[in-house]
Amino acid sequence: MEFIKVRTRKFLAPKDDFYELLDAYLPPLKNGDVLLITSKILGIHQGRCVPIDKKIKNQKDILTMQEADRYLPIAREKIYGFRLTIKDHTIIASAGIDKSNSNGYFVLWPKNTNALLKEIVTYLKKKHKLRDLAAIATDSHVTPLRTGVNGISTGFFGLEPIIDRRGSPDIFGHKLKVTRVNVIDALAAIGVYLMGEGNERTPMVIARKFPNIKFTNKNTYRKLVIKPEMDIYWPLLRLFKKIKKR
Repeated sequence: MEFIKVRTRKFLAPKDDFYELLDAYLPPLKNGDVLLITSKILGIHQGRCVPIDKKIKNQKDILTMQEADRYLPIAREKIYGFRLTIKDHTIIASAGIDKSNSNGYFVLWPKNTNALLKEIVTYLKKKHKLRDLAAIATDSHVTPLRTGVNGISTGFFGLEPIIDRRGSPDIFGHKLKVTRVNVIDALAAIGVYLMGEGNERTPMVIARKFPNIKFTNKNTYRKLVIKPEMDIYWPLLRLFKKIKKR
């Protein structure tokens, strides 16, 4: 396995050209690579940025309620400045809205992330003359009862997300009944760790020779997500209220 960090220039809000960044800084890709991209620069690429206006009371919370799919009515703004939400099948603080490394803007998650990643993969396959290539958008998030952030995916395209181990034996020969391996978020966690959280200017990481990757040209996102009612955390998820969109 090999992980190649891609250091770039500053990617500037409120809008910048991600394809120009790819052409200028991305090294030659190889067949079978997976490109990990921080969701923030995808949001900036789409112009998903809102100027921070101190005259607007609770501006971030207003934006959060506009962007989130569900929210937890019990907020923790007074302690951390965040509201706990569900956005794009992901539990995330404040619908993923962030103002770090954005120079006076709130940066929102990109729209239609999987479609955008398909567009990027198609472009890079043609440019680098590749058969197999995938891309994963990432962001930092926190795990309950753990200090610190790690990485999670916000979308992907080009690979099968799950390794199904059901029916295979454990070390004592007993068949596994429920075990499935989430490839996408495993890669996202590594990518976010290598990208860093501060002034590293490393918005992309290339995962090379990662084992057991199955590439595809199909949209496989639905294989990763699960209905809330079927989730082991449903007793907690049911507390989130659905937001009615106008």
